[in-house]
Amino acid sequence: MASLLEEKDAIREVLSEYCFALDGGHFAAMAALFTEDGTWSTAFGAATGRPAIEALVRKLHSRRPAGPEHRGVHLVSNLVIKIDGDTARVLSNWVVAQNSPSGPIVSAAGGYEDHLVKMGESWLFRSRVIDRFIAADLHPEALT
Repeated sequence: MASLLEEKDAIREVLSEYCFALDGGHFAAMAALFTEDGTWSTAFGAATGRPAIEALVRKLHSRRPAGPEHRGVHLVSNLVIKIDGDTARVLSNWVVAQNSPSGPIVSAAGGYEDHLVKMGESWLFRSRVIDRFIAADLHPEALT
């Protein structure tokens, strides 16, 4: 049986995998971090189920300008992880640092409220609610 610290570390890995998958354009891998009936709620819509989550993230990403000059990365901090058996509630903050014509900027920031469930040996998102409360006018459709 894993210790509380090991479980929290495993949850941190899921949050990091989400960012790497999203920023790298690996949308099926991002959706796979959710339960089969998981929900992803953004400022630009919500989706339930892996296929719908993948479709929504693809749609939102297609609105963004392409190319390395517009590349951005999600950075997550201030994690508060509360585990209760095989469920967890996680609160965190996020920032997107992005290239722009005038140089690097913070294009958006906000908070995540996550509910995860342990299935077998893996933690998965049951729901991720994204609060986007800081946004540059550069790309109003920026994904979170």
